[in-house]
Amino acid sequence: MSRDHGIPLHDMLDFEFVSPPAGSTTAEVRMPVRPEALGVTGNLHGGAIATLVDLACALAAAKHSGVDIERESLVTADLHVRYVGRPRTDGVVARAEVRRAGRRLIVIGCDVVDDDDHLVAVADFSMMVVPRRDPLPGMPEGSIGRGGAT
Repeated sequence: MSRDHGIPLHDMLDFEFVSPPAGSTTAEVRMPVRPEALGVTGNLHGGAIATLVDLACALAAAKHSGVDIERESLVTADLHVRYVGRPRTDGVVARAEVRRAGRRLIVIGCDVVDDDDHLVAVADFSMMVVPRRDPLPGMPEGSIGRGGAT
């Protein structure tokens, strides 16, 4: 399981995943339900769930598309999350699946469930393949800049 992602937000939320094999149409990412991921009401924060969805969908899109990261980036084009329940366990899993992949647009569906398979959220997601661009001024080389991936 990967835990060091090079993205501080992902590290803070303690995401766990195994990178899917090349060509795969699915990806799963797990997140523990911890105080860092809760909102003011004490429930799992919607932004934490959306970030979980974003990563799971990006992994599925990247592995399915075989994007050349030297020349291209994947960027989130659209994200719609429906929050339908709250977790009853101490962890949630985002299960993403590529629904349709064109040359530039990839459409992914994602369900978020708790460890007992209770539905927490459903999401529609799309990513675009765009030419890779230089990082924004002041950002370190290799970081995500204009047009960078999620």
